[in-house]
Formats: sequence, structure tokens, C-alpha cells
Amino acid sequence: MDKFTDLADGGDRDPITELAALAELCAELERRKAVLVRRARNDGVTWAAIATVLGVSKQAVHKKYGRSRMPGEH
Repeated sequence: MDKFTDLADGGDRDPITELAALAELCAELERRKAVLVRRARNDGVTWAAIATVLGVSKQAVHKKYGRSRMPGEH
């Protein structure tokens, strides 16, 4: 089993070790979510539709995942 499966099983490891594994899992989930949001936007899905699926406001999802353009970018 991997460390993430161990977390799901409750594990009997040291709480700090489990917290570190959980933090790593959360970071990976955030990376995957960002990729899927970007793919959805590239496929033409609206911010409102993405927000609904994620259970947040359109403004919140746009603020978190929207691209801010640098000066000179098109």
C-alpha cells in the first residue's frame, strides 16, 4: 500500500507523519483540480459551470484559477 491508501485506512502511524502525508495529498489534489479547470476552460466550459461543480462562486473560481495576464501578453 502507498502512503495515501494508508491514510484512507486510518493508519496507526505518528500523527505528524500522517499530517505530512495528508498535506502532500492535498497539494496533489489541488494540482489535479487546476489541470482539470484549465482543460474545462480550454474546452469552452464557463466559469459558472465549473464553479457549480466545485461548490463555489463564479468569482471565487475565476480568482483562484483565472489567468492574470502579464503586461505585453495577448
